[in-house]
Amino acid sequence: MARNKFEGPTNPYHYALHCIGGKWKMTILHEIETYGSIHFNQTLKVLPISEKVLSQQLKELIEDGLVQRNVDPSVYPPAVEYVLTEAGAELVPVLDILYIWSIRQMDANKLPIDADAFVVHQSEKFVNELNGIMSHNGFLPNSQRRGAKKRRE
Repeated sequence: MARNKFEGPTNPYHYALHCIGGKWKMTILHEIETYGSIHFNQTLKVLPISEKVLSQQLKELIEDGLVQRNVDPSVYPPAVEYVLTEAGAELVPVLDILYIWSIRQMDANKLPIDADAFVVHQSEKFVNELNGIMSHNGFLPNSQRRGAKKRRE
């Protein structure tokens, strides 16, 4: 839905989909929640996403008030990080529920699940909810993403 379409009454489901419906928006929000912040170039190295798409998705998340762009001008070049806003942080539990539901549905429908989906969701809440599915798919806890360098310690 185009950004300028919210001049009149809007269906709340349409608005929610508008905010998180980009191909990478939920993944970006999860990355920020997991690491506390993200940096543009580091995220390009970790996610299979183009520079253009990452830039556009971040811009939209900022416009929708879910992400904040912070610039530290005291260093050169200025350090830029992206963090969740309060509204973005409020959305994370909803995304977690949607993620768990999606994995269960994919498993029930015998759809192949990308192993990286398990690698980036290793916290206790996901392992407790999805342990059987993770085991069934050969996931080993504490694995790294395929082809990705390890993030922060």
